[in-house]
Amino acid sequence: MDKLINLLKTNARISNEELAVMLGKTEKEVADDIAKLERDGVINGYSAIIDESAYDTGSVRALIELTVTPQSQSGFDEIANRISNYEQVESVMLMSGTYDILVTVIGSDIRDISYFISDRLATIDSVQSTTTHFVLKKYKDNGILINRDETDERGMIFP
Repeated sequence: MDKLINLLKTNARISNEELAVMLGKTEKEVADDIAKLERDGVINGYSAIIDESAYDTGSVRALIELTVTPQSQSGFDEIANRISNYEQVESVMLMSGTYDILVTVIGSDIRDISYFISDRLATIDSVQSTTTHFVLKKYKDNGILINRDETDERGMIFP
């Protein structure tokens, strides 16, 4: 299963026929393995890795660190689930270290993200503080290099 998962992580569009050849299995065995991984919650979905700067030049992505007070009955789960339901939220993760929850948000501009933080996140009673980091450029996403063949000419010297 590990090899199958790694192949799907690299290219989720690869056909069961190709996977079967690569794994030395039948197409049915591969299809059954994938169905089991989906049923067991190992595979939760499939998505394309998009270079947002090439696709939507106006969008802005931010990573928001939250320090929160865990709830007595649900710990961090209730807060994380509440935040996960917002449309702008791409991911929510419980973290170790100096903050508790990391939220990835996409907005139309910096002001949009600022409003989201002040109107949505900061109003949650258990949120003690937020720290926001704006993504300036992606170089790698989900193990895939974002290669745009751009030449950095800052260090070039011409006579």
